[in-house]
Amino acid sequence: MVSPLRVEFHFDFGSPNAYLAELVLPAIEQRTSVKFDYVPVLLGGVYKATNNRSPAEALQGIKNKGEYQALETERFIRRHNITTFKPNPFFPVNTLMLMRGAVAAQFENVFERYFRAAYHHMWEEPKKMDDPEVFRRAFASSGIDIDRLIARAAQDDVKKKLIDNTTDAVARGEFGSPTFFVGNEMFFGKDQLRDVEESIVAQTRPALSKTA
Repeated sequence: MVSPLRVEFHFDFGSPNAYLAELVLPAIEQRTSVKFDYVPVLLGGVYKATNNRSPAEALQGIKNKGEYQALETERFIRRHNITTFKPNPFFPVNTLMLMRGAVAAQFENVFERYFRAAYHHMWEEPKKMDDPEVFRRAFASSGIDIDRLIARAAQDDVKKKLIDNTTDAVARGEFGSPTFFVGNEMFFGKDQLRDVEESIVAQTRPALSKTA
């Protein structure tokens, strides 16, 4: 029996491009009937392991490139009719608490609510989410039992899972965000979503034809 295709979205709440890309995933899922696995990684750990830098740092001193990337982002937003995105004035935000919380939420089976709340408070009604009190108030306002998740996130199995996710991602070729895996095939960046979808179709079509 052929194993089902695993399609992964590796995310860190600190990446605005990952936020924008994730808004497009439901349409891809609907067209392909394949669900993405949401994999929390610590982008700071990815950068450290790969000697990479954030786009904000990498673009410093480069004439015209930052302006072009801003234009490309505006094009993406228009193409996909995104109306919720707001730049976070506190960017960059240390996301360690947020990402441990994501793993804890997966362990506690409240991931979807936590995920939506985290993105809301990072990129829709932006806040300084690395401030512990701001963090707590924001999630509480979204109806999340955040004290329970904070306690869970402090446990060793949660910390280890986030480290393991990040280490595994780098071992598979990851260097930034957003990153997608379709089986063993890696794609980087929100502008690769068309290729992600084409790869899903190409890899699932043989399985469909065998069952026809």
